[in-house]
Amino acid sequence: MFGLKKILFGETTPEHLPDEVRSALAQWREMPSPDLHGPHFHTRYIAVDIATSGSNPDTDRVLGIAAASVYRNMISSDDAIFLDLSTLDDEAEIARSLAAFLSFIGKAPLVTYHEPFVGMFLQRLLKSKLGVTLPQQWVDLAWLLPSMFEEKSHGVMPLDFWVGALALDSTDERRDAMVNTLLLARIFQMLSIRAIAKGIDNAFKLLDESRASSFLRRTH
Repeated sequence: MFGLKKILFGETTPEHLPDEVRSALAQWREMPSPDLHGPHFHTRYIAVDIATSGSNPDTDRVLGIAAASVYRNMISSDDAIFLDLSTLDDEAEIARSLAAFLSFIGKAPLVTYHEPFVGMFLQRLLKSKLGVTLPQQWVDLAWLLPSMFEEKSHGVMPLDFWVGALALDSTDERRDAMVNTLLLARIFQMLSIRAIAKGIDNAFKLLDESRASSFLRRTH
């Protein structure tokens, strides 16, 4: 039965998880996918950043996860979450924290900087601890910003370049994951306005443009 369930549904919830985590995962799996063809104003995007112990997802740990909602082009401190995993050793507590993260993001499109790095760490962590794979599509600002703001840069630049180029205040040179996430959310606000001016007026088009920008800049 276990093997058949895995074939039919692609992944299974580990049996050792607490009941409340299993219930939360079941509810998350049942969440509907958002309509990506409506205007940006009606789409809930989630900016995400992580803190890690190093740069290798095979050997290094995720120490923290921060996420903030951008909805109706607004950011609210009440619609954000930060998970400090650096002090958690209990597997049940880690599972509860990650389940809370999934409940917060739902199935919304995710926004980050250098998705291959952030996405790989998150996918490995969620798969190993909860047995789930994120179905989300990603807006990768690292590749998309040069396409939207050609007058500022034609190539991929460090995040600090865009913080300065877009005149965003950031006096803390050692930003934590939550501060970075709020910066990403503010940058996304500006990017979505520029995208609308270019005719990229919904999430479906923006995600397509993000994929195209990443492919073109990686191959040229």
